[in-house]
Amino acid sequence: MSAVSDRLPTFPWDKLEPYKKTAAAHPDGIVDLSVGTPVDPVPELVQKALIDAADSPGYPTVWGTPALRDAICGWLERRLGAREVTHRHVLPVVGSKELVAWLPTQLGLGPGDRVAYPRLAYPTYEVGARLARAGYETYDDPRDLDPAGLKLLWLNSPSNPTGQVLGKDELTEIVAWARAHGVLVVSDECYLELGWEADPVSVLHPDVNGGSYDGIVAVHSLSKRSNLAGYRAAFIAGDPAVLGPLLEIRKHGGMMTSAPTQAAVVAALGDDAHVHEQRARYAARREALRSALLSHGFRIEHSEASLYLWATRDEPCWTTVAHLADLGVLVAPGDFYGPAGDTFVRVALTATDERIAAAVARL
Repeated sequence: MSAVSDRLPTFPWDKLEPYKKTAAAHPDGIVDLSVGTPVDPVPELVQKALIDAADSPGYPTVWGTPALRDAICGWLERRLGAREVTHRHVLPVVGSKELVAWLPTQLGLGPGDRVAYPRLAYPTYEVGARLARAGYETYDDPRDLDPAGLKLLWLNSPSNPTGQVLGKDELTEIVAWARAHGVLVVSDECYLELGWEADPVSVLHPDVNGGSYDGIVAVHSLSKRSNLAGYRAAFIAGDPAVLGPLLEIRKHGGMMTSAPTQAAVVAALGDDAHVHEQRARYAARREALRSALLSHGFRIEHSEASLYLWATRDEPCWTTVAHLADLGVLVAPGDFYGPAGDTFVRVALTATDERIAAAVARL
């Protein structure tokens, strides 16, 4: 058996620990803008739904309750413009990271197969390919890839880390290209409800997919929109020919969302008010941080959506990380997301208003 270190890259966040200690030594404490973990309260109606379902002694099902599937289908139609979505088109998952990491394995990919993902990307796309022992590569435009042996094409719009959004026409062309070559498209859309200077569109929209879900799957999470990162609540939606076998595999693996969490998701997907309230919080924090970074000599690229600002001072990213750590502000180095990010840092909006104000004052 090969060592884990032979199969997987070094866990990137461990490299940030010395800078975290430096930032924590600031007299007014650290402002941690490195990890995009929510800090605001879980909406009360979601907490109530969780509590009301606390007496759940039996095993939940992998496919979820009919009420959960109804809630997902309704949200897909109401929010994303998807059409004719049935229970066969949806599948709850135990947080989106778990799905990303294990999807290539659950799809049966292995040596000789290829997985592709954006040149600047969430590191777990690579991890998933490695766990399956499949080949992997990055792209600027997926239509330039050699389709031979390409089995899984990851899209990520809005992007983590850059906040870049793929437009409707570009998505339509990519889906058509993938279908022509028999490549499964899986679109990570976890930040779709956080568009600022763009209105992100899902691959599930009929203008993109032509009214067919063949060969496409979208990934959605409640971690950011509803502050439910601690609940591990997410789902995928799309081609029943893909989701059906995944459901059977995940049954064997016992990959079940807890019953109280399922009830909480039903409540969260049925309410838009808390999403608008959270968006307003993030919008204010984004504007404050954006202005402070620009005045401090940074340039911000993309960042038209998501929970991050993709910022640079045109110097090595670790130099920037060290500079900000000296000010008590911790950010993520851009090279965590690929060599193309080696002069950028990712600045998360996920800190309290008080800590954001502290960062602004220091900058």
